[in-house]
Amino acid sequence: MPRRMDFQNASLRNAPLQNPADGTPEKTSIEIKPSPPPAAVAPVWHTVVLIVGILALSVQSASQFGGKQAQFNRLSTYAVTASTELLMLGWVYFGLRLRRIPFGSLLGSFSSRLQSIAIDLGVAMVFWIGALMVLGTIGLFWTIVEAAIRHRSLIHPGQPLSPDPSQQQVLHTLSQLAPANGYEIAAWVLLCIIAGFVEEVIFRGYLYRQFLAWSRGAVVAGVVFSSVLFGAAHGYQGARNMVLLSIFGALFSLLALFRRSLRAGIIAHCWHDLFAGLTLAFLKAFHFI
Repeated sequence: MPRRMDFQNASLRNAPLQNPADGTPEKTSIEIKPSPPPAAVAPVWHTVVLIVGILALSVQSASQFGGKQAQFNRLSTYAVTASTELLMLGWVYFGLRLRRIPFGSLLGSFSSRLQSIAIDLGVAMVFWIGALMVLGTIGLFWTIVEAAIRHRSLIHPGQPLSPDPSQQQVLHTLSQLAPANGYEIAAWVLLCIIAGFVEEVIFRGYLYRQFLAWSRGAVVAGVVFSSVLFGAAHGYQGARNMVLLSIFGALFSLLALFRRSLRAGIIAHCWHDLFAGLTLAFLKAFHFI
């Protein structure tokens, strides 16, 4: 009986008002308030410090690995890189604490059920293959246009197809960073897991949310600015790859928006770094590069 009375009261509250003169319902206006813009997850100064640090590390890596004669210890480089990544993650956590925002909110919503994990694994693999096709197409188009502008032939009869000198330098740098023995492979796997998680949290989580808030909810601004910074963070790979990585970052942002979490992106990011490093190690071991 009380439940029936609730329904009756609700129907009276939702019923249109009637004109007392002729009994016809009066038109009522419903005021729809716009949703407030998303709030920033950390203070502005905190984000500025992080961005300056990311750009400074990018410049430092470009100067360290940019020369043809650059020599470095891979295990030490892996350790320093992992420590830097974790330090940036700690800085992000500190910024969230300043606003009393839980760290898990950056990761989005996802289930721990095996079915949900399997779906994200499948989505990550499909995304990775599709993203490589997109980047490969853009890279090929870039090469053709660049050759046309410089009036340079891409194919020389009797000679193998080879990249231009700038790309050869990048390939040399990346091959030098690739693992060469069992210890380095184990360290590389650990580094890929750390980097994949940390970079997705920073660029697709923290920085995207910050730029989204500063642009008063403009998703495009959040995607573009966080992706450009992602590309700019890889100075050691050269200008061309920085542009391609910015596009890669934008694709990762779209994946995060599609899945409403970072889990699929973290899986794809870790796998991409791992696959790229092991592939370069294989090609170097058999003297293909």
